[in-house]
Amino acid sequence: MDPVSNPEKDPGEVVCEARPAAGVELMTPREVPLGGPRAMAVRRTLPQRHRSLIGAWCFLDHYGPDLVSESGGMEVAPHPHTGLQTVSWLFTGEIEHRDSAGNVAMVRPQEVNLMTAGRGISHSEVSTPGTTVLHGAQLWVALPDAARDTDPGFQHYAPEQVAGEGWRAHVFLGSLLGDSSPVSTFTPLLGAELVLDPGATVRVPVDPAFEHGVLVDLGSVTVGDLDAKVADLAYVPTGAEEICLVAGDEGARLLVLGGPPFGESIVMWWNFVGRTHDEIVEYRAAWQAQITDPATGEVLPDSRLVAAGRFGVVPDQALRPIPAPGLPNARLKERR
Repeated sequence: MDPVSNPEKDPGEVVCEARPAAGVELMTPREVPLGGPRAMAVRRTLPQRHRSLIGAWCFLDHYGPDLVSESGGMEVAPHPHTGLQTVSWLFTGEIEHRDSAGNVAMVRPQEVNLMTAGRGISHSEVSTPGTTVLHGAQLWVALPDAARDTDPGFQHYAPEQVAGEGWRAHVFLGSLLGDSSPVSTFTPLLGAELVLDPGATVRVPVDPAFEHGVLVDLGSVTVGDLDAKVADLAYVPTGAEEICLVAGDEGARLLVLGGPPFGESIVMWWNFVGRTHDEIVEYRAAWQAQITDPATGEVLPDSRLVAAGRFGVVPDQALRPIPAPGLPNARLKERR
């Protein structure tokens, strides 16, 4: 039930391509259940049919606050990724991350975990026994063609709070409001949590070469001339030198994302980002071959998994890996 994975039974093909916009747009989420009968419901605002990328950001799930006693918590077994970076940001709760590059780390509120899949990685995420409420966002960043076969890797960073009149912020990627993150990315990116006092008006200077997205986590805010409520994503096209934010009477907590238009088309299916149908078929086949018994087709227990292969093996994780769903009958489309 972790939105960094996409364990939908029949995931649809997503063809991603940046498109121009005349002004600020309001993007509303759709609810997606992840996992089994006690599935955590997430609110997905990227990708959408009319807009799939904001900079290199290509996937945004927003979830919680969810009581673990009702949702069952997060227990996501090893699963693969290619051609992307995953970004985990929590407001409440704690999650243990393990990946096949040997990284073990905790995801905690106001601390970013960024995992580079590159040519291929597998990972698991499990909420800790002491977590009673889960609330956060999970995002993907598409890697540009020149970097998408890079080595897998992992970065963790806990940004200090910066503050001004009517606002407080944690900048976890890029630069904003006088602060910068040391986390490295393969395209210029912005990622920050911004908290506004009730009724505050804040003019946020931004790079006019970037397009931006403002996700409302709590409260409400006016972005330009559009009113956005919880789980809405306000899209701001390139050309803006500042974003004017006006908080509602209850204040607001936001995620501000951005980057220059990606300039490349991508094909995204399940947990893979590629460029063609055939690449996705190859990635899926490689994962299935790595985790299943060739004689029976059954998913292997961790004790029988072999570390060789594109995706490696998550260390000290007893959960059996997640098999890939079946591909659709039609070829996955590539749009250039």
